[in-house]
Amino acid sequence: MKAVIADDEALARALLRGLLAAHSDIEIVGEAADGDTLLDVVREHGADLVLTDIDMPGIDGLAAASRLSHIGGPDIIFVTAYDRYATAAFDVDAVDYLLKPVRRHRLDSALDRARRRCVARAAMPVGNAEPRSAEEGVLWVHTRHKLVRVNLAEIDRIEAAGDHVYLHSAEHTWLHRITMKEVESLLNGGDLRRVHRSTFVRLAAIRAVDRRGRGLTLILADGAEVPVGPNYRTALAAVFPPAG
Repeated sequence: MKAVIADDEALARALLRGLLAAHSDIEIVGEAADGDTLLDVVREHGADLVLTDIDMPGIDGLAAASRLSHIGGPDIIFVTAYDRYATAAFDVDAVDYLLKPVRRHRLDSALDRARRRCVARAAMPVGNAEPRSAEEGVLWVHTRHKLVRVNLAEIDRIEAAGDHVYLHSAEHTWLHRITMKEVESLLNGGDLRRVHRSTFVRLAAIRAVDRRGRGLTLILADGAEVPVGPNYRTALAAVFPPAG
């Protein structure tokens, strides 16, 4: 399992890192000292599991976990010095709530529970098999407790996050386990164009093109700014009228 550790104290992160080293199936792909960075790390690397403190600068651990929960993100284990957040923690369907100092047997138990959840998700229908066999242009996305039918025609932007992608529509964002290569084969052309090795964009969602400097930046309807990769500039520039 890919794991991310979040705590504003470097020593606490180091202690967790040491405890996790005993578990060969756990790969720590990133660390964070605050909730904002935690979200960025999960976005960049993807994760199956997050072990996070609650009291942190900026967005706290509860708020970050809530945001991840809403997009079907990784499982959460809270690691904190206080028991007063326990009820709120399980409102976001946390795997476990560990009090500092963390006892090895409690962490082992929490990790076993996380593994069982991961196995249960893997046993569900594969998310990218449905469009090929039954419904073209549809992805079935795993969230915490259900499968959600996502129509690719409603997606404005697809963004890589490790071995996952973020699917952005006008109203929702989902985290889905699929590679960019698999996404490209599913799209098979159409209005969603690859503009970067890590991004697909729907042409109809583009509101402006920034040509300043030597590159291209796409301004989307939701305000997102997406740089165009060097290998995609020529093909994409042909879509837009030349500068007058």
